[in-house]
Amino acid sequence: MQLQEGMLPQTKPVSPAEESTFPFSPAALSWFLLLLILCYAPILVRLVNQWATDEDMGHGFFVPIVAGYIAWQKREQLRQAQLVGSSTGYFFLAIGAALSILGTLAAELFTTRIAFLSSILGCVLVLGGWKAVRILLFPLFLLLFMVPIPAILYNRITFPLQLIASQVAEVVLEILGVPVLREGNVLELPSQKLSVVEACSGIRSLLSLSFLSLVYGYFFDSRVWMRGVLFVLTGPIAIVANACRVTLTGLLSEVNPEYARGVYHSMSGWAVFVVAFVMLFVTHKFVDLVSRTVQAPATAPHA
Repeated sequence: MQLQEGMLPQTKPVSPAEESTFPFSPAALSWFLLLLILCYAPILVRLVNQWATDEDMGHGFFVPIVAGYIAWQKREQLRQAQLVGSSTGYFFLAIGAALSILGTLAAELFTTRIAFLSSILGCVLVLGGWKAVRILLFPLFLLLFMVPIPAILYNRITFPLQLIASQVAEVVLEILGVPVLREGNVLELPSQKLSVVEACSGIRSLLSLSFLSLVYGYFFDSRVWMRGVLFVLTGPIAIVANACRVTLTGLLSEVNPEYARGVYHSMSGWAVFVVAFVMLFVTHKFVDLVSRTVQAPATAPHA
């Protein structure tokens, strides 16, 4: 039977019985969330405190909010997926408990925080199984950005970035006619020595920009490959933007040495992050233009 013009197919209403069996109901979510907070309260308190005091992790406050909002947007997909809980979730809960105990005994913060993420994955599996994990894979992946990088890995990343920033700044300053002598990550200018420390390595903007690129790609481009391109390009963008910051600091310090310290240095960090985001936006538009230009000849004959 064909539908008459002007009529729309009717969707089947959800009965109260079906509504109550939905595994991600407010009651179930509240119960599991309460248990997670009670079990990991000491770990979460120290994590939030690091977000507030560590400038590299200032974006941590936004990670659970954004991830939760994206998960909320997928509630209809979850409702229609006919979810069935998986006992594998208890395995991840057990791993989370073991990592939490071992990390606490060894005073290893990264291990305890990974334990919390393992427990979140276990709760999702217990409630909705692997179908739920596939649907919520992106917001679950975003939660990784609220955990600071381990110190040993952080140190291995920051020093090469310091060298790259100082090398680029040396070349640009020489092109602009400013005498400079570089020794490692230290730039010796006519008026003073400028040290490219960890805060100037670019790791701060790299972490925040990587998270922002994923969120930006999710909301403003539905193509998965484009999201991957933007995420990969955040590294070069952050390095270029930070090298510009070091160069500009060197130029301004020749005018007034105070411009390389204190509030001026902090303001330049925020300015560089804004510039890096603008570069990310321009890169997105450029890659989009190139992809459309390449696809246009292929679709023209068919049109």
